[in-house]
Amino acid sequence: MNKPKVAFIGTGGTISSLGVHPLELQDYVIHNNRMHAGQIVDRFPTVREIAEVIPVDFRNVPSTEIYFAEWHELAMLCGKLAAEHPDLAGIVIGHGTATLEETAYFLNLVLKVPFPVVMIGSQRPASGLSTDAAINLLNGVRVAAAPESRGRGVLLMLNDEIQAAREVTKTSNWRMQTFRTPDFGALGHADADRIAYYRRPERRHMPDTEFDVSGLTALPRVDIVYAYPGTDGTAVRAFVAAGAKGIVSAGFAPGMSAPADLDALAEAVKQGVTVVQSSRAGSGRIFRSKRLTDAGILAGDNLNPQKARLLLALALTKTSDPIEIARMFATY
Repeated sequence: MNKPKVAFIGTGGTISSLGVHPLELQDYVIHNNRMHAGQIVDRFPTVREIAEVIPVDFRNVPSTEIYFAEWHELAMLCGKLAAEHPDLAGIVIGHGTATLEETAYFLNLVLKVPFPVVMIGSQRPASGLSTDAAINLLNGVRVAAAPESRGRGVLLMLNDEIQAAREVTKTSNWRMQTFRTPDFGALGHADADRIAYYRRPERRHMPDTEFDVSGLTALPRVDIVYAYPGTDGTAVRAFVAAGAKGIVSAGFAPGMSAPADLDALAEAVKQGVTVVQSSRAGSGRIFRSKRLTDAGILAGDNLNPQKARLLLALALTKTSDPIEIARMFATY
């Protein structure tokens, strides 16, 4: 029986990092020593027992250095791999956990490949005692190769848990169970005997989306305004002055801004800036109240602020019509 063929793209991050001692579990980044995709596979060769793994070198950087240029290149690379390998079962992307959820959601909105794309990372460096890099790589490949993974959009695989790109977020600095899906929970698990799914994402996702980044060189500027007691609209006005085309308000739960910020956001709308209300709580839908409606502010559904920012930026590449953007937030 032929093994499934899975491509593994390495972008750097903790999963690629090497310290100088097994107990160097936090400050390993000072060595700036990261493995390329092929080196990661060679370090954990058991993964070759379950699939024909095609290592693909990309970048070796901390995930805090990844933004649109890298996302665009990753999207184009996934398409290239699909064209070059018609029998490819799926793609695994190794990535730093700091911005893993943003890259996963962006790709979930723009990729046009027919097979699963699975994002993995690790909380401990590859050189660390009890590193999770090995098992996350193995399980990421298993998930990508599983026929049941198709049609679920971009997936995130860490700590034996399979999460949906739209819903998952990092919740802990150091714990292994850092990635969680508020409200809904995991899609399934990578157990020792099989990949076990229990639900599907309901919102529209790759490859069936209206967003196409192939011809884009940049995203419209969209900033996030964080709510806290005493905010006076200064951040809002600064972002508008800096050229923001959109602003996401990370408001107080269940989706409110301080009065001065609300006034500044309403003024920004009048100046042509699209404003979307989210919540710093990280869970639950935003209700478009009369106050938000009167200010011309749209509701960000249940997306956390960082993901609402990405959807708004992509929406603004298509339109500035608030009705259309509201539809996108209800769709994706």
